[in-house]
Order: sequence, then C-alpha cells, then structure tokens
Amino acid sequence: MKINVFLPCKKTSTRVRNKNKRPFANIRFGLVKIKLDQLIRAKLVNKIYLSTNDNKIISFVKKLKNKKIIVHTRKDHTLSQSSTMTQKLITHAIKVIPDGHILWTHVTSPFVSSRIYDEVIKKYKSSLRKSYDSLMSVTKIKGFIWDDKKSINYNYNKIKWPRTQDIKPLNKINSAIFINSRENYIKYKNRLGKKPFMFELKRYYGLDIDDIEDFYLAEFLFKNKKRYK
Repeated sequence: MKINVFLPCKKTSTRVRNKNKRPFANIRFGLVKIKLDQLIRAKLVNKIYLSTNDNKIISFVKKLKNKKIIVHTRKDHTLSQSSTMTQKLITHAIKVIPDGHILWTHVTSPFVSSRIYDEVIKKYKSSLRKSYDSLMSVTKIKGFIWDDKKSINYNYNKIKWPRTQDIKPLNKINSAIFINSRENYIKYKNRLGKKPFMFELKRYYGLDIDDIEDFYLAEFLFKNKKRYK
C-alpha cells in the first residue's frame, strides 16, 4: 500500500508571522524543517508532496536534495489566502497526488515524530480490515464542557458536579493526521471517509500551533522535550 503525504505550507500566516519558516527552538526554517525531517525518517511514507507558494521554502527544500520530497509550486493564489477553505485544498490534493493513499499532515504539529507516523500508518492499514475506511488523529478532552447554554458531555440537571473520571471524554480533532484513499477523496470530496478510525494522540503529541501563545508553548516544550515527554 502506497502512502503519500500531502503537506500544505503557505507563505503567509495571519496569527503568527512567518509561522512555517521562522526560527523555532533555535532551528533554522523551524517548523518546516522539523516536519520534513520527521516525514523523511518515517519508513512507511513513500513520497512527500509539499504544496507551497513560498519561494524561500522551495529554495530550502531543493537544497536538501531528497528524492522522497516532491515540491509543488502553487500557481493558484487563491490556495494560499487566509480565507481559503479546506475544501479547496482537498480538491488541490487530488490533483497533486496521483495515486495511493493520502496522509494529510501539517508542519504545525511538531511533536508527531517519524515513529508516530509509522505507528499510525500501521493502524490505518489494519483498521481497513475492520470496516473503517479512513483515519484521523484526535485528542481526548476531559472535564466539564459547556456550550453557551448547557453542559455537553454530562447531565448537569442530574448531577451538578460529577467526578471528572466519570465524565465521558470527547474527541477533539487535532489536525495532526488524516489518512484516506485517493479514491475516497474523489468519491466523497473529503479527507475522511464515512467511517473514520479515531487514533488518539496524547495532548503533548497532538499540540497544534495556531496562534503565538501556541508557538511559544510548543517551542518551550520542544526545547525541553526529554524532560516533559
């Protein structure tokens, strides 16, 4: 089974300036370098399709001279705007990746190592034999969770403050990993099928960098990862 990675990496970032390529934990080209190193070392990843409109990232990747990486230079500027919808990128992924199964990941998940990618791919392959048709990584959320009006994961009217260990945890999509067949991408126009397997990543590994606070927290944890893992 061929597993090809789709790695979208636009030039601009609204909440964190130059997020993908700015120094991170004293590493030049920070997040994009960390992620490419992880994916290159993943034994079960066939090809890495890096889709970007950033010439500096393109130049950096070409200097790596790694045959596992295929750079796609975006010509369509609408793919790289802050307003770009994920659905447009899904259509783009189908055009960029010609065959196999698509593992969609992000540079903003710096704690998903090559070992984890291989573990998740193995789980995806085995889950297909158990009637699942895709996979997504999730992080369990525990505690008292409400929307604007009422409790979501427990009955407040029945027990005001149950023990937290008795509350059923919710699955938060952490956007670290999605795996689906290219055929399902075309069929459902989605990076998930109809019955995805939910692969749990602990909060540390599933940390996603979305804003500047996330960036600095992740940077601190990355520098001290041997201590805090």
